[in-house]
Amino acid sequence: MKKQLRLALLQMDIDAGNPEVNFGKVKDMLEEAVTSEVKPDVIMLPEMWNTGYALEEIELLADPDGQRTIEYLSHFSKRHAIYIIGGSIAEKKSDGVYNTIYAFDREGNTIADYSKIHLFRLMDEEKYLKAGTKHGKLNIEGEQAGMMICYDIRFPELSRTLALDGAKLLFVPAEWPHPRLHHWRTLLMARAIENQMYVIACNRMGKSGETNFFGHSLVIDPWGEIIAEAGEEETILYADIDLDLVDQVRTRIPVFEDRRSELYSKK
Repeated sequence: MKKQLRLALLQMDIDAGNPEVNFGKVKDMLEEAVTSEVKPDVIMLPEMWNTGYALEEIELLADPDGQRTIEYLSHFSKRHAIYIIGGSIAEKKSDGVYNTIYAFDREGNTIADYSKIHLFRLMDEEKYLKAGTKHGKLNIEGEQAGMMICYDIRFPELSRTLALDGAKLLFVPAEWPHPRLHHWRTLLMARAIENQMYVIACNRMGKSGETNFFGHSLVIDPWGEIIAEAGEEETILYADIDLDLVDQVRTRIPVFEDRRSELYSKK
């Protein structure tokens, strides 16, 4: 299995309420990513890239059962033999709209889906969206990985649960706004350090209504070191990672072996 992976994170502006514009931009950026000097192994998109946070219209705008998104990203991943972590989309199901990631392997198979567990009250998500009920787990090149979405990173129990299940990488699509850049960087680095895993976070940039988004997509190694970070512009962030480093760090400081789970509160 391949241990060294090249990543491409699509840090894009999102036109809230306009899926056609957003699909067009994603198609252009995907084509740009796969024609780079070194083709990536994994491409990742940001949160809610199909609709943005047009929540009052979300019932009309959401992708029914994610079919349009799945069809396009599956075909693209197969055609270019790459993994795609499809950011997240507004997905309409029979019981409501979910904020959902779909992931695809090199053959175009849907290998995982995850709907955001923690809904962000500051943006009224709980009024318009349904919360997911399962963990986001997948396999990348024979290694376990996890998925979370934006606000989820404020809940360390979730990333620790994924790490205890064997995850060596954590993918985090987001729409994280100003002025909380310090929170964004600090929380992501903490999740990497405490779980000794790669954290790969793709944030949007641009403006939606009165909210400004700062980008700063990040790739953080298991020591908590930032190995790639974007600015605030629309861009594709590339980074190379070595999965063997996770095992080296976990051997060097055996935090999982030293846990005292019998003493931790479960409340």
